[in-house]
Amino acid sequence: MQTTEVLEELQWRGLVAQHTDGVPALLSAGAASAYIGFDPTGSSLHVGSLVQIMILVHLQRHGHRPVALVGGGTGMIGDPSGKTVERQLLTAAQVAENAAGIRAQLERFLAFDGPSAARMRDNAAWLGGLSLIEFLRDTGKHFTVNYMLQKDSVRSRMDAGISFTEFSYMLLQAYDFLQLRRRDGVTLQLGGSDQWGNITAGIELIRRVDGAEAHGLTVPLVTTSSGTKFGKTEAGAVWLDAERTSPYAFYQFWLGIEDHDVGRYLRYFTLLARDEILALDAVTAAAPEKRAGQVALARDVTRRVHGEAALEAAEQVSTFFFGGLDPRELTDEAFGILRAEAPYAEVEGASLASDADAASFDAFKLLTASGLAASNGAAKRLLEQGGVTVNKRKLAASERLVPRSDAMLRGAHIVVGKGKRDFAVLKVKP
Repeated sequence: MQTTEVLEELQWRGLVAQHTDGVPALLSAGAASAYIGFDPTGSSLHVGSLVQIMILVHLQRHGHRPVALVGGGTGMIGDPSGKTVERQLLTAAQVAENAAGIRAQLERFLAFDGPSAARMRDNAAWLGGLSLIEFLRDTGKHFTVNYMLQKDSVRSRMDAGISFTEFSYMLLQAYDFLQLRRRDGVTLQLGGSDQWGNITAGIELIRRVDGAEAHGLTVPLVTTSSGTKFGKTEAGAVWLDAERTSPYAFYQFWLGIEDHDVGRYLRYFTLLARDEILALDAVTAAAPEKRAGQVALARDVTRRVHGEAALEAAEQVSTFFFGGLDPRELTDEAFGILRAEAPYAEVEGASLASDADAASFDAFKLLTASGLAASNGAAKRLLEQGGVTVNKRKLAASERLVPRSDAMLRGAHIVVGKGKRDFAVLKVKP
C-alpha cells in the first residue's frame, strides 16, 4: 500500500482528532516511525486501548514502522491526563510484570518482522538510570511553569490539587519522544486526544534540544452514542485478557453494541474494507433486527484478540444460550467457557439419585442442586409447567426420573435448564 493513503484512510475511519501541520507531508514522504505509549498499571489492556492499537496497525499496513512504548518508567509516576485523583504508585516488580503482559497482547496485532517490523520499547531503559540533576539540567530548563500550566491535563487538576510527581509527567513523556527519535528515528507521536499537551511538549523539546522537526497525531476518545464511557459494563471493564474477560463475554460485548454506534465501531476496530462497512451500514439502517453489523464487528475483533478457535467457541456458546445448539456439539474449549459462564457446582452422584430408582437422577434434585429451584416445591412447579431441560432435552411434566445414561454428558456433566435462557452445569462426582 502507498504511504500517501494512510492519513485519508484514518480520517475516513474517524481515527483522527487532530494533528500537527506537517503530518500529511511526513506520511507522504516515505516510511516513518510512529509511537504510542501504553500505561502498564495493569497486566492487561482493555477494549478502550484498541483504537490506539488499531492506528498502529493501519500505519504498519501502509508501510510505516510502529513503535509500541511500554511505560515501565513513567508507569511508576502516573499520567494526570483524564484523571481526577492521584494514582496509586506501583512497585518496579509490578510494573515489569504488567509490561510483559501488555507486550504479549500487542504482539497479536503487530508484525514484529518484515520491512516495517514493529518495535517494542520500555522507557525504563532510559528513565531508570536518569539522575534528577541530569533531568532538571537537560530537560527541565526548556519548559517554563507557565507553559506547563496552560496544558489541559495540568490546568484541570489545579483546583483539586496535583502533586509535583504527576506535574512532572509531561516532561518525562517529552523526554521519551526525544529518546525514541534518537534511538529509533521516531518522528511521530500518537495518542488519545487528552494527550495533545504532552505530545506537543515532546515536539517542543526535540526542536529545542536537537533542532529537529517532530509531529503529533491524536485519536478521538471513544464514547457511546449516549455519552457513556466505552468499554464499561455492569461487570466492569472489558479486558483483552481471556482470564479477566472470557472470549464469550468479549464476543457478547460487541454483539450488544447499539445500532447508533456499530458503524462507527466497525470503522474504528476492524480492518473490513470500505465497501463491506458501507454495506453493513445499509443493512443496519434497513433491517436493524438482523444485527449484521454487530455480528461482523464481534467476529472480527474476537478473532483478532483471541484467535479463531476462541471465536468458534464463543459463537458455539452463544448459539447454545440463545439458539438450539445441543451441548453435546460443543467443542472442549466451548464447554469450558460454558462451565465458566453458567452457574457451576460439583455434587455427589448419590445426592442426585432418585429414591425410587438408583439408576436414575431425580429431576427435583437436579434443579435444587444447580440452584435453578430453591426447593422441591419450586422444582415440582417448574416441571409441571414444562420449563425444565436436561442437556437441552425438554422433560415432560410427569418425567421426574432421568436415566443416568441419558443425563451424563462428557462422562461426568449435566446441563440443567430452566426456561429458555437459564442454564447451570453440574459435575457429578462418583
